[in-house]
Amino acid sequence: MIRQYRLKDYNFRLVVWLVTLSVLGVLLVGSAQAGLQTRQLAGVIAGVTMMLIISLIDFSWLLNFTPFFYVLNIIILLIVRISGSSSNGATRWVSIGGIRFQPVELCKIVLIMCCAKFFMRHENDLNKFTVLLRSVIMMAFPLLLVYMQPDMKNTITITVVFAFMYFAAGLSWKYIMAVAVIVIPLGVIFMGIVTQPDQKLIQNYQRKRIMAFLHPDSEEYTDDTTQQNNSVIAIGSGMLTGKGLNNSDVDSANKGNFVAEIQTDFIFAVAGEELGFMGSAGIVILLLLIVLECVIAGIRSKDLAGRVICTGMASLISLQSFINIGVATRILPNTGTPLPFLSYGLTSLLTLFMGMGLVLNVGLQSRVSFRAPSSRRPIGRDEQVW
Repeated sequence: MIRQYRLKDYNFRLVVWLVTLSVLGVLLVGSAQAGLQTRQLAGVIAGVTMMLIISLIDFSWLLNFTPFFYVLNIIILLIVRISGSSSNGATRWVSIGGIRFQPVELCKIVLIMCCAKFFMRHENDLNKFTVLLRSVIMMAFPLLLVYMQPDMKNTITITVVFAFMYFAAGLSWKYIMAVAVIVIPLGVIFMGIVTQPDQKLIQNYQRKRIMAFLHPDSEEYTDDTTQQNNSVIAIGSGMLTGKGLNNSDVDSANKGNFVAEIQTDFIFAVAGEELGFMGSAGIVILLLLIVLECVIAGIRSKDLAGRVICTGMASLISLQSFINIGVATRILPNTGTPLPFLSYGLTSLLTLFMGMGLVLNVGLQSRVSFRAPSSRRPIGRDEQVW
């Protein structure tokens, strides 16, 4: 379960990027809504602790429990359907012992682990149609439960992450092209249907968000466009260096209450206004560095399972970052996706740190640092061992 690792193989750069971004998130959440800052800080401390512990546990050993994790994940998603709490027309939360959390965030990490185990087991026959079909079925059950909450954004996010992981595992281009030929026309047809007022495929509030994005000047969708418009204004008002954290400007996005859910979905508006272009660019660079560290760890992984885990986390962080910033800057429809390690939301924060713990362990067992028991050399005095 716990191996001996060399201290020099630990990816301290990744830990520094994560802690830096998370501390910045604590400051921004506190500026957006001061009463949540302490909880966000507690979440960061708990998340970093969990990450460090998981990083020392052999990920290959953890993958042996993926059947149990998968079944538990399905049970929790079913509990959401039966007795979950609702908000804004969606049932996505479960309360256990006074703790309220979103199971879909944990679902993302569980499915990344399940895919890693499945692809590793079928490393030599990944491109058989039966294997591809079994992987799709494995993903279909939890995705259906997520979609029924309803939660289209996370359904799409998990599907895209799955596609990236399968590609990294070695999916043939013929399947990729075949899927593209099918999905693109279906996507066009889907958009044509959901823009109709009497459609039944998606919820009415989801359709309004799409229509507000397609017709931003229409007075019919003013309520859905105002929030994004104010977010863009807030980001632009920060100019180069920003107004400073916890500024007292009454016309700011924070103090003026011009943007709803400022501490979660639109935390990038707070960053743009208070830290300016330089601070916003710094956030994007930190996210990019985290994704690159995941990619590098995946390339150096000792096996396919490690590569799939790192690919899953890299694609999850990059996709959610792109969606959140795209919404805040009005280049995408409003979706309610949190910005990794910055937005308020303890479930998302803790599960992302759990995933990064897996990435750190993959890095500790890379092809460069991994030594089989029979080939280990004596440890020198100048080398520390964990």
